[in-house]
Amino acid sequence: MAVLLGDLIAAFGQNQNTRHIVHVVSEVALKFVYLAIGSGMASFLEVACWMVTGERQAAKMRNLYLKTILRQDIAFFDKEVHTGEVVERMSGDTVLIQDAIGEKVGKFIESISTFIGGFVIAFSRGWLLTLVMLSSMPLLVIAGSLMSIFLSKMAARGQTAYAKAAVVVEQTIGSIRTVASFTGEKQAISDYNKSIADAYRSGVQEGLAAGAGMGAVMFFTFCNYALAIWFGSRMILQGHYTGGAIISVIVAVLTGSMSLAHASPSMSAFAAGQAAAYKMFETINIKPEIDPYDPSGKILDDIHGDIELRDIYFSYPTRPDERIFRGFSLSIHRGLTVALVGQSGSGKSTVISLIERFYDPESGEVLIDGINIKLFQLRWIRQKIGLVSQEPVLFGSSIKDNIAYGKDGAADEEIRSATELANASKFIDKLPQGLDILVGEHGTQLSGGQKQRIAIARAILKDPRILLLDEATSALDAESEKIVQEALDRIMVNRTTVVVAHRLSTVRNADVIAVIHLGKVVEKGQHSDLIKDPEGAYSQLIHLQDMRKTSVSENDEVMLRQASQKRSSSFGSSGRVSSNRVSMDFPESSLPSRACETPAKEQPQVSLKRLASLNKPEIPVLLLGSLSAIASGVIFPLFGVIFSGVIKMFFKTPHELRKDSRFWALMFILFGVASLLSHPARAYFFAVAGCKLIQRIRSMCFEKVVHMEVGWFDEPGNSSGAIGAKLSSNAASVRGLVGDALGLLVHNIATVVSGLVIAFHANRILAFIILAMIPLLGISGYVQMKFMEGFAEDAKKKYEAASHVANDAVGSIRTVASFCAEEKVMQLYEKKCEAPMEAGLKQGLISGVGFGMSFVLLYGVSLSFYAGAQLVAHGKTTFSDVFRVFFALAMAAVGLSQSSSLAPNASKAKSAAASVFSILDCKSKIDPSNESGMTLEQVKCEIEFQHVSFAHPTRPYVQIFRDLCLSIRCGKTVALVGESGSGKSTVVSLLQRFYDPDSGCITLDGIEIRKFQLKWLRQQIGLVTKEPVLFNDTIRANISYGKGGNVTEAEIIAAAELANAHKFISSLQQGYDTIVGERGVQLSGG
Repeated sequence: MAVLLGDLIAAFGQNQNTRHIVHVVSEVALKFVYLAIGSGMASFLEVACWMVTGERQAAKMRNLYLKTILRQDIAFFDKEVHTGEVVERMSGDTVLIQDAIGEKVGKFIESISTFIGGFVIAFSRGWLLTLVMLSSMPLLVIAGSLMSIFLSKMAARGQTAYAKAAVVVEQTIGSIRTVASFTGEKQAISDYNKSIADAYRSGVQEGLAAGAGMGAVMFFTFCNYALAIWFGSRMILQGHYTGGAIISVIVAVLTGSMSLAHASPSMSAFAAGQAAAYKMFETINIKPEIDPYDPSGKILDDIHGDIELRDIYFSYPTRPDERIFRGFSLSIHRGLTVALVGQSGSGKSTVISLIERFYDPESGEVLIDGINIKLFQLRWIRQKIGLVSQEPVLFGSSIKDNIAYGKDGAADEEIRSATELANASKFIDKLPQGLDILVGEHGTQLSGGQKQRIAIARAILKDPRILLLDEATSALDAESEKIVQEALDRIMVNRTTVVVAHRLSTVRNADVIAVIHLGKVVEKGQHSDLIKDPEGAYSQLIHLQDMRKTSVSENDEVMLRQASQKRSSSFGSSGRVSSNRVSMDFPESSLPSRACETPAKEQPQVSLKRLASLNKPEIPVLLLGSLSAIASGVIFPLFGVIFSGVIKMFFKTPHELRKDSRFWALMFILFGVASLLSHPARAYFFAVAGCKLIQRIRSMCFEKVVHMEVGWFDEPGNSSGAIGAKLSSNAASVRGLVGDALGLLVHNIATVVSGLVIAFHANRILAFIILAMIPLLGISGYVQMKFMEGFAEDAKKKYEAASHVANDAVGSIRTVASFCAEEKVMQLYEKKCEAPMEAGLKQGLISGVGFGMSFVLLYGVSLSFYAGAQLVAHGKTTFSDVFRVFFALAMAAVGLSQSSSLAPNASKAKSAAASVFSILDCKSKIDPSNESGMTLEQVKCEIEFQHVSFAHPTRPYVQIFRDLCLSIRCGKTVALVGESGSGKSTVVSLLQRFYDPDSGCITLDGIEIRKFQLKWLRQQIGLVTKEPVLFNDTIRANISYGKGGNVTEAEIIAAAELANAHKFISSLQQGYDTIVGERGVQLSGG
């Protein structure tokens, strides 16, 4: 283009014959037509191919990262990674990586090739002037390098902060019932806001670094032009160069240098992508010591089931100084049932973990059939072992899919047979969808007994030679325990079974009972033999448990009441009611009372104006940023005016050339100073506004989510994985339109407007001719954006479903590892990613077409020179005005072209905005943030359920309660019993207002609980669930949770002592500062 432009200038400047001018210009204009067609095709291939490549590479990256995560040993999850962080990396970081390895690479290659091509042409047309202009290149390289270093550093810092925020999201949403019960919403929001505040600071610093680097680059570039004009004038005066050659060199270097400036967004994307990729590859490159994908190792025809733990020394990786086993030895013969008993924390569950090879001992051996377990192929040996844990882990899919994890390719008949053996078929048959009903996140739609039976069915389907039962019935009520125990007794036949139990009544029939104390087997034998020694460890354990049973109402309950009274003393003493009457009417039928009809939710149409309204507090900052952007945008059209003056100068007399060259050189220096000031200011102000908007969106969405009613989280689309993915991907997409992108848009608008003003002032006729082509650019961009809106929304929804799969798998990694389900999870994840990837590929092709058209039209503007030549020939304009109009509108066209490239970002941002407002527009039916409602100074605690009817919102066709009446008098203990799924836990949920009844009412002290302030109501209730939920924090933080930090050390210790926990906590090396791990995995069940 520089060569052709030089030829055009020479034709205008050196020829006085108007007919000859038209002829020469016509030839050059035809060459521009060929150039436009070639550029359009190349631009289409550039954008389409690189976007497709980016989409595919990001998909591979997601798959590789998840596969690497799933292949890690359990110690990695104890120490290194949390579920929320994984979702953030796969949702947020892969977007940055995709941006960095997608079309930005094509843009960068285009910029670099333009830079190289520009300087090759410059050297060929005037090597001496080119060398002079190259003198400033070291300064440009230094400025660009420093910018890249700072951008990478700030981007890494921001991504670390967002990863911490993602952990808060996963922990909060994954344990929403605990958060709601302990009114921990405020604390969760505070923790989340702290993390995103760190990300905000990093984002602003990143924007300032980009702006400062860009400003420096532009300053040195304009100074370079000033030098070129001054030195080029001297060359013309000395007869070494012509005016056309000088212009060709300057335009070539100008084009090459500006291409470096256009590479700035790519550099920013590379820096962010590099930081994100570093974190992901840091994980991908970890080689686990216990690798389920390692194909090496022994594979036998089968195993008999002899187990031996020989002289084992072991400490958990997170607590290496706390020795669990010191020379532990235990032999378990094939086909026998061995029960491990002992106090909580003695190491019973650790035996299970070592047999499953979740960990390897520090010394000693774990042998199966006399062979060290390390010598077996890991996947094969785990397929021979079945595990049923204390807390049954179910994935957020159907009952059928959960059971199918036990065996690849299991037939429906096998699954049905497994449910019958597990005593689960009866309750499954009562469900409307049977095996196909969704169990909810972590199985929240089923009762404890139902979940445990599903877990047992899964283990039965596996048909293991060794069965490990880790407190499999300890969290169940008596009725559920009896049913589950019957199922376990069926599958224990002819299998080596290791049973861990707190309740000694469940292990009386074991073939061998091993008593573990302080990491060693202190007693071993059958129940009948061990009970004979009254001083033995086993007899002492039975005696202790019998004492606890008889003293629970006299001792523990007294302490609990003392603690309760002490806590409620600020409200006044509670009243006393002597009546102990309990009236309960159980539903006679569970026939559907209403049809299930869940309409498909459509994403609402949201204008970007509403999104921008969230930025209102930053209006002063946006105004300053807009002024800076206008200043930087006006520079380029003014540059066109000045450059047309420079062109005219090169064809003047020597005296005028010598005089004018200094003036024009000084003007370029002033432009450089203006760029040095305006670019950093623009970047800083828009970074502040953009990062504030992202921070506000994340905070508002998270705050809205945690204040939703518990029933909202039962919906499959509102799992912790899906919500975490929404917060990450929405913020990342919105960021594509605010900050730098919004600043660039204002900059381009200023460029277009000022270019049009200058062009029309110079020559209206020629400006109209050129202007007729420019709207096509805008139409092209608009059509492109409308096409892509649907693709962006569709892809986003489907990626949320994929994130849910990843969240489930990582959060339940022990279950995934135990059932060798890594490949099954990967297949499911890849299947969920297929549809959004196809949408992304179509998006790439459409973007390519739009970008190609913009380049065809951009170069097509150069045809205006033919019209200009005709006007000069007819005396209707001058040579100088033709170039003034051309350069002014060429810069405007560049601005429009850049704006059209924002179409993909705009469509994604609009889709993200719709998703954001779909969350913000949700109305919580039971809102804990609502401060209205009654509070009482004196609470008597009289509770009554009056004719309550209720069905779960996700299963409205299954009636849980119909006309339930229940009275609970002050100070009385009321036990709810009944078969699994009868609604016992639902009573607790309704009392805590996790749900509201469909009809009837629940009263506290005679007042309907809906009239109370929700937060106050929940603060009067203490909840201990069958599956204890602990957050990945210290023991101290977990005990004080929900008190908002208003708790003293003495109160924490007193609470621990009342719970009989102080002794074991004090025995830990870090005491109350011990990190419990994700979901409390670093502590035993007790």
